[in-house]
Amino acid sequence: MGKKRIIKKGETGAQAVSAAPETTVSGKQKFKEGRVHIYSSYNNTIMTLTDERGNVVLSVSAGRMGFRGTKKSTPFAASKVAEQLSQGAKLRGVERVAVFVRGVGSGRDSAVRSLGTKGLEISSITDLTPTPHNGPRPPKVRRV
Repeated sequence: MGKKRIIKKGETGAQAVSAAPETTVSGKQKFKEGRVHIYSSYNNTIMTLTDERGNVVLSVSAGRMGFRGTKKSTPFAASKVAEQLSQGAKLRGVERVAVFVRGVGSGRDSAVRSLGTKGLEISSITDLTPTPHNGPRPPKVRRV
């Protein structure tokens, strides 16, 4: 489905005006500070740019960029994902980001490093990887 077109009559004739919201991809919502969520698993690296309220603005993954199979979980793929995300962030006027890292994959460190080298100022890095508090109940003592 495309944009809806509204035809308005004026003195010079009919003009087509698009009735799309202001925060579309062509409008690119502008904000200075944002959040970057990095999810790095053994199979893929997914990075999401959100605004301060948590609304998703841009999402990029290694699989979406064309990496297939085991290449998706490499540090090189994670750095390319971070490069793509930083380009989208700059188009939207983002200068400072808070980084939230989740997962145990090999691309998590290189993704954070790439964000810093591509011109985004990192205000904080938070690790949100879930860890068990006590683990499962141990097995009964074996009686022989």
